[in-house]
Amino acid sequence: MALQAVGLDKFYRLINHGPTVMVSAKDGGVANVMSAAWACVVDYLPNPKVSVILDKAAFTRRLIEQSGYFALQVPFAKQANLVVAMGESRHDNPNKLTDNGVELFYADGFDIPLVAECSAYILCRLIAEPHNHEKHDLFIGEVLAAFADDRVFQDGRWQFDSVPDELHNLHYVAGGQFYITGKGLKVDKVLPF
Repeated sequence: MALQAVGLDKFYRLINHGPTVMVSAKDGGVANVMSAAWACVVDYLPNPKVSVILDKAAFTRRLIEQSGYFALQVPFAKQANLVVAMGESRHDNPNKLTDNGVELFYADGFDIPLVAECSAYILCRLIAEPHNHEKHDLFIGEVLAAFADDRVFQDGRWQFDSVPDELHNLHYVAGGQFYITGKGLKVDKVLPF
């Protein structure tokens, strides 16, 4: 496995298929990770943006509001138990990262914690919109950088048809039920994006 940079003109492909993500942030030396099912692309070049919904009770939300930065991680199917564990509130378990063996790392030039061994990463600067935060729990981030595992993302595209299921992405439904990204279907007509 090697992480490769993904151009900001192609970052949206990392989450446009609707995977469950893990959101990470750090402030004052305290890092945290939480799971989120509602993250999506908001805008493309020249100012690429993503959004994520973060409940007012979420510990990570406070870290994002205070630091102004966050990251979205796209976990592999083999990380489903970790995704569920990161859904636990840090308010309930202050040691949830340690208890679950979460290994964090940092991309060069960024002080945003990243969960090791995920399929993709999107690093963001928060666009402060207090009205959206308070009324809708909606957070928008300007995409600063993106990276992907070269086993599953090559030439700006996911390669799910050529990797085992454990390297596919997760889609959370409810009640502990996930689906994994399925088999591709290629058509003749190509869209510009």
